[in-house]
Amino acid sequence: MGTTVIAIVITLVVSVACTVFGMNAYQKSKSAGKITSAEEQARQIIDDALKSAEDTKREKLLEAKEESLKTKNELEKEVRDRRNEVQRAERRIQQKEETLDKRTDAVEKKEASLNQRESRLQKQSAEIEKLNEQRVQELERISGLTSEQAKDQLLAVVQDDLAHDTAVMIKNMEAEAKETAEKKAKEIIVGAIQRCAADHVSETTISVVQLPSDEMKGRIIGREGRNIRTLETMTGVDLIIDDTPEAVVISGFDPIRRETARIALEKLIVDGRIHPARIEEMVEKAGKEVQNKIKEEGENAALEAGVHGLHPEIIKLMGKMRFRTSYGQNALKHSVEVAQLTGLMASELGLDVRMAKRAGFLHDIGKAVDHEMEGSHIQLGSEICRKYKENAIVINAVESHHGDVEPTSLISVLVAAADAISAARPGARRETLETYTSRLKQLEEITTSFKGVSNSYAIQAGREVRVMVVPEQVSDDDMVIMARDIAKRIESEMEYPGQIKVNVIRESRATDTAK
Repeated sequence: MGTTVIAIVITLVVSVACTVFGMNAYQKSKSAGKITSAEEQARQIIDDALKSAEDTKREKLLEAKEESLKTKNELEKEVRDRRNEVQRAERRIQQKEETLDKRTDAVEKKEASLNQRESRLQKQSAEIEKLNEQRVQELERISGLTSEQAKDQLLAVVQDDLAHDTAVMIKNMEAEAKETAEKKAKEIIVGAIQRCAADHVSETTISVVQLPSDEMKGRIIGREGRNIRTLETMTGVDLIIDDTPEAVVISGFDPIRRETARIALEKLIVDGRIHPARIEEMVEKAGKEVQNKIKEEGENAALEAGVHGLHPEIIKLMGKMRFRTSYGQNALKHSVEVAQLTGLMASELGLDVRMAKRAGFLHDIGKAVDHEMEGSHIQLGSEICRKYKENAIVINAVESHHGDVEPTSLISVLVAAADAISAARPGARRETLETYTSRLKQLEEITTSFKGVSNSYAIQAGREVRVMVVPEQVSDDDMVIMARDIAKRIESEMEYPGQIKVNVIRESRATDTAK
């Protein structure tokens, strides 16, 4: 029994071992078959890859050969083209060199010919000079005059003819200029005057303050005159309290001080408390009020003239001109009118209207300080404009509007014309008797200083002068030149409003007596 069990166990073990061995053998044989098949496939893939690589290599080689051949053909074509271009350039250069050689030969031939001509001309010049000397000697012998004497006589004749021709030319030019320019100038000026309607205020050296009653005069004078002395000391003016009913006259040459005194006095009259301390307080308030008024007047005038962008100090200076007069004409109103006239004329001529108005508005700005500083209002105005960086056209207009310097622009000429128009308007200006008579006397002195003048008469309130000349000393042609010379001298030596007409009169008289 035990032997049988052992045998069965052994038999089972051997069976299992055989089974395992058989299975391993089968697996090995199967794996070996797969490996063999994979190796064959790998060899086939390698062979196919090598074959494909060879084909690709052959194709790429063919493409490279074709590309190389194409590039070679293009390079050969480009080389041929460039070689042809170089050959053409060489041919052109060769032709130019041949042409230059021909021109050089021609120039050398011309130079040689010119040298020959120059030598001949030198010989001829020497001969001509010799003949000329002989001719001069023969002429001197025939005429009995030396060459210098003959030259002097010829120059005298030429000078007479030139004076005549000059006078005729001046007449013709003046007539032509009048025909072409007078009509247009009149249209522009008249149109500007008609379109500019500025009001003028006549200023004097006095201001009148109305009083509520004559009793107020005593209060203004004060005990022992202390009130009136305080007011005069604080304002720098004179108070005239006379028999004029219910009025006090304030007299002074400084219009700003006079205005300050007027405002202070009116405030004192309204307040009723008049004593030195109150007077000082009111004068101080009036001074501030006048300064504010000056600024407002300057701003209003600039707005009325159409001028913008002015420096604040220039605005104040222009406002001070509200209290400044020239020949009785208000300086600020005159500046506004000149600005408007200049702008209107500039628009007619197609110029810069804003610049023209600015130049016209500032042309008399020097008058705002000419009573405080040394120098003419032209010099002071020029310095003020330069100080506040005004345009060069404005500065030249300020300097040239009275002819002190030459105008450099048409706007400067228009400013001078507008200034003359505003000043020459009837009633715009007044002058004292002393100034008037002095101007007439100076006008007659200038005209009688010319050679050949017998008498001269200033007429039309000094706006015209008639000059009588000696007919034996002054010819008709000389009259034209003399009139121009007199006018230029009047312009350079005199100051006058408007313009002065110069008439030169020449008449011949023959007198005899029957006996």
